[in-house]
Amino acid sequence: MEIEHFFTCPYCGEEISFVLDLSAGSQSYIEDCEVCCRPIEIHYEVEGDELSNFSADALDE
Repeated sequence: MEIEHFFTCPYCGEEISFVLDLSAGSQSYIEDCEVCCRPIEIHYEVEGDELSNFSADALDE
């Protein structure tokens, strides 16, 4: 099951969205912001078929 999730970039403050594949379970990965191109650490947790926790954090440079 895929869902579109909206959040604010921790660098530029723009609202962006990612498609999350909940069927793959909880995940952590790094994705570049589609607006400012800076790396964001994405982490989300899945319980059952629902998103239970989501974070999008700036990487320490």
